[in-house]
Order: sequence, then structure tokens, then C-alpha cells
Amino acid sequence: MPETMIQTENLTKRFPCSTASAERGCAPADEGSVNGEALAWFTAVDRVSLDVPTGEILALLGPNGAGKTTTVRMLASILKPSEGWARVAGFDTVRDARQVRHAVGLLTEFPGLYLRMRGDEYLAFFGQLQGLSSDQIHRRTEALLARFGLTEARHQRTAEYSKGMRQKLALIRAMLHDPQILLLDEPTSAMDPHSAKQVRDAILDLRREQRTILICTHNLTEAELLADRIAIIRRGQIVALDTPARLKSQLLGPPLLEVRLAHSLDGYLSELTDLVQIEDQGDDWFRYRTPSPEITNPALLARLAGLDARVLTLSEVSRSVEEVYLRIVESEDGS
Repeated sequence: MPETMIQTENLTKRFPCSTASAERGCAPADEGSVNGEALAWFTAVDRVSLDVPTGEILALLGPNGAGKTTTVRMLASILKPSEGWARVAGFDTVRDARQVRHAVGLLTEFPGLYLRMRGDEYLAFFGQLQGLSSDQIHRRTEALLARFGLTEARHQRTAEYSKGMRQKLALIRAMLHDPQILLLDEPTSAMDPHSAKQVRDAILDLRREQRTILICTHNLTEAELLADRIAIIRRGQIVALDTPARLKSQLLGPPLLEVRLAHSLDGYLSELTDLVQIEDQGDDWFRYRTPSPEITNPALLARLAGLDARVLTLSEVSRSVEEVYLRIVESEDGS
């Protein structure tokens, strides 16, 4: 098994436009025309370079139209890149398209189901396409239907499934051939909270089995919960890529810490100004930032103890990936 399961270098995809349009982001081509109109190109994905190691969950975040789905389609050998290249499980997505499609499990944002088929028939059909034996199909289908609570619905036509049930069936289809790589576009879309938790638990189980997973999602809380690293794509380009903790540190500054006392501050803050810079305060609490909490916090607690202050809590104020995402997207909009 290769150490890097997904690798791209300057991966780019352009689509032709009939007419150049500033609103769509189309740019005129150097030459060429279609039916007498000047040919223009819309760059959906622009020189994306990624390395995703075995066993990592990478969340790909971005606004609508940022290039997430196009990137996934190129990784799944559905679209050919205009420039650059991608390798998935060691296979080139253009030269080795058949091997790539067998190596990945793909869940699209709007999975097409054959609505006249029963759930078990649908899975058997796709299992055969992946070259599974009848015994393998039976065992995998039984296990996955039970895992996602669809056993009792297996003999129903998929037209009778709710949106959440259809999404779970499509995810089972992606997992049926036990792929090493999963490309999941909005995996918990349309699901109730219990079903969404089932899917998140399954994704975390797959990571423990050293599967490599790329998730496209607008659910930023889910991304923070699941992802080892987060990539933010904007206008086809990766504008940020790191762990959630490092992104918060880089974009939101040092951690914000809060101290709560068992009594009012009563002038204690004037004794602390040489240790920390106070950012906010209340009757019995104050907040500060420090780039070195492992040094500052013990010194601060020792100073407060020397002043006979009774400390109830010292904790980090929670900061979310949503704050990071909005900081990046809003700064890009303003640039």
C-alpha cells in the first residue's frame, strides 16, 4: 500500500464558455471560436496540489462553485484534468482510470438511484460491477445494511426510501467493495441527527482501519470533528491547508484563555499586567492571550495564589473551524 494515497500536482480543470463573462469568471482563450463566437474558458479547479497519506481524513471546504465537486470527479477518474495530474492509490487517474475506479468508493452529492430496484438488488448490481462474488456481495450487504439501520428496508423499492435512507444506501454502495479510499461529497446531507451520527462513526471506524477519506462538506462542525486536516478551496485554488488547531493559531492568533475566580476581581488585575495582557473582563473573570500557555499559565496561577485569590477555573475559550473559514472566505471576498 503506498504511503500517499491521493497525490495531485497542479491539477487544473477548465470548461469552455460560449462567451466570455466576468460574472462567471470566464476568460477569453488565445484563439478559437464556436459557431462564430469567441471561445472562453471557465477555470473550475486551478493548480491544486495535494498529498493525502494513508489513513488520513481530509475535509475539503469551500463555497458553492469553489471547485470541490470538480476536484472529486477528477480524483475518481470521471473527468480528465486540463493540466496537471493526479494519482490515487498509486494509479494515474487518466492512464489507469479503471484501476482508480475500483480503488475508490465514491459518494456524489446527488447520488442517482435506480428507483425501480429494491435496496438489495441495487447493491447486488453494483457489487457485480465491482467484480465481487455472490458470497462477497451477500456478506458485505448484510453487514452494511445492519450497520446503517436499513436491514428492514432491503426489500423495498428505493423509490419508497426517504432522502436520508437513499443517502445511506448510496454510502453503502460506495463502501460495498471495501475500498481503501473514500471520496464523500456531503455524506450526511438530508440525514436526521441519529443517521448522521451513524455515518460519522462509520467514517471514524474506517480511519482506524487505515482507510483514506476525502470529505466535501458545508457542515463545518462535522469537518472539525472528523478531519485530521482541512483544505479550504476558493475560486478553484487551495487557500489554506493544515490541521484545525494550526489553522486556528495561524488565522485567529494565540489561544484565548479565561480565568474565573470565586469572588470579584477587586483590583487583582493590576498585579498581573507584567504577566499577561488582559483582553476582556467581568466582575469575577478575565480573558487573556498568550503564545506560550505552558509557561504563562503556571506563573499566572502562582501569582494569583500569592495574592490569596481563589481560582475556580482556567480554561481555553473555544474557537471553531467556522471562524477560520469565515475569516478566509471574507478576506478573499474583500481582496
